[in-house]
Amino acid sequence: QVQLVESGGGLVQAGGSLRLSCAASGSTAGINQIGWYRQAPGKQRELVAKFSNSGRTDYADSVKGRFTISRDNAKNTVYLQMDSLKPEDTAVYYCKATWAGYVYWGQGTQVTVSS
Repeated sequence: QVQLVESGGGLVQAGGSLRLSCAASGSTAGINQIGWYRQAPGKQRELVAKFSNSGRTDYADSVKGRFTISRDNAKNTVYLQMDSLKPEDTAVYYCKATWAGYVYWGQGTQVTVSS
């Protein structure tokens, strides 16, 4: 099993930056994919950025050039650096990992961008 704990959310003005962290614990060596998703009020959860099985990074078109996903394998932590934030980036951000065919989610962290 895998446990995921996100941190780093908060309130920021438009144009500002935040860095989210997702700390993984448990059977982390078996994680196939790991990344960030978000869900805004009244909307479906959507991909923000992820590392695929091959280590390739995938980004939603809406965040390309503004967000960067990275990882520190020694700390079992994945980061999401968010720059040039916009009010439409306001959402709960979740970390998701797939492991042995199972899907694990963190509890989420709120990001609010004021205009």
